[in-house]
Amino acid sequence: MAETSDISDVIAGMPYTYAVNAKAAQIKKGYTEWEGKEVSVAGRVTAVRKAGKLVFIDILDSTGKIQAYFEYMALGEASFAAAKAYNPGDMVGVSGTIFKTSVGEISVKVKTFVQLAKAMRPLPDKWHGLQNVEIRYRKRHLDLVMNPEVRDIFLKRSTVIRLIQRFLDERGFVEFETPVIQPLYGGADAEPFKTHVNTLGEEDYLRISNELYLKRLIIGGLERVYEIYKAFRNEDLDTTHSPEFTMIEWYQAYADYNEMMRLNEELLAHVVRQLNGTEELVYQGKNISMKPPFRRISFIGSINEKVGKDVLALDDEELFKLAEACGIRFEKGKRNRAHAYNKLLEVLVQPGLVQPTFVVDFPAETSPLTRPKRGAPKLVERFELYVNGVELSNAYSELQNPVIQRRNFEAEAVKSNEGDKEAEPLDMDFIEAMEYGMPPTGGLGMGIDRLMMLVTDKASIKEVILFPMEKRDRK
Repeated sequence: MAETSDISDVIAGMPYTYAVNAKAAQIKKGYTEWEGKEVSVAGRVTAVRKAGKLVFIDILDSTGKIQAYFEYMALGEASFAAAKAYNPGDMVGVSGTIFKTSVGEISVKVKTFVQLAKAMRPLPDKWHGLQNVEIRYRKRHLDLVMNPEVRDIFLKRSTVIRLIQRFLDERGFVEFETPVIQPLYGGADAEPFKTHVNTLGEEDYLRISNELYLKRLIIGGLERVYEIYKAFRNEDLDTTHSPEFTMIEWYQAYADYNEMMRLNEELLAHVVRQLNGTEELVYQGKNISMKPPFRRISFIGSINEKVGKDVLALDDEELFKLAEACGIRFEKGKRNRAHAYNKLLEVLVQPGLVQPTFVVDFPAETSPLTRPKRGAPKLVERFELYVNGVELSNAYSELQNPVIQRRNFEAEAVKSNEGDKEAEPLDMDFIEAMEYGMPPTGGLGMGIDRLMMLVTDKASIKEVILFPMEKRDRK
């Protein structure tokens, strides 16, 4: 206890600030400009090497590592002893001149230094690093210290988000914020998380989508809107799903799903090109081209090609038997045409969609918020974008008819009464808003986390979420 108290006293006496004027990456990249200059750098000690009258300490800041060079003759006995006492994990600030050692290592020749934090727990072994994935996800702070490539993923994530925002901003879109807690969930087929608002005395929900709120903005006269936001769906936790995840949705008045396709492929090509210098990338050993235009295939046509018959012409029982023959099992409340169609696409078509592919023109039963396809009333103007067999985007020519919208919501209510927890509720507030007149609109939602998996070549969504959901460690 005395030792802990002593460490606490040491920490309490450490400075509140430290004036940093250079970063490791800056110095290393522009060494010829920095050589001989006085700098102050700060960061975490990752390694200490002692060689007689010299101590070499690796300092990790937000941009990378740089070596601090401590010399007995320059510092004196007391200061040199203090430098030798540092351990990996401690945080220090050092001031001195930039030079290269005899072996060519760019270093700071230390004149003054100060301890900024004391590590009371040791860092993981430097040779083996931090490899256990559960520990990496639970203790992301250590993962960021020990694995530079992890830090790069999340710096790249910030870059991608800024690229998306800039792309849309330059095309006249404006970013807005919509409610996280909603009296009714909607905008997707998903089971919501429930919550209770004490001050209102009512049960509410965490949003599964922001769609119905952004459409209200379109009705209100804001013609190009978007939001990058957290969505919450009380469902799968696997390599491509997380109950809490990040989406972008955008809506454009006077546009349809064709415009959304064009905008989607242009945005993705722009992001990949800015990151890689080309529209080409490698994902899990496969060469992927994000160069527009992307391939387009028919939802129904692609399934018909696999099963040798027109699934749209089948009655309910014939469709359900076909699905079951393909290995599909219907959960309680989901023995309906929409689920059968979606699962047939998932099982028969989706795995083969390696290159970016728009699957277009969905059966009407699958899409209660979408306009009918022109000239084909059994279909709707919707597409999903798949890359390497994973859905990346979902978009519609948005339904603007409040009479049909109410009818579709009522059909969803029937599915809900039959036990389908993912059916959409009847949202009369949204229908009332539509009754004031909603212009023709195109809308699109895209998964930011899945996009990050693609551009960082990661097979698990947990690798691209800073603090992914994990079963609680009860030790």
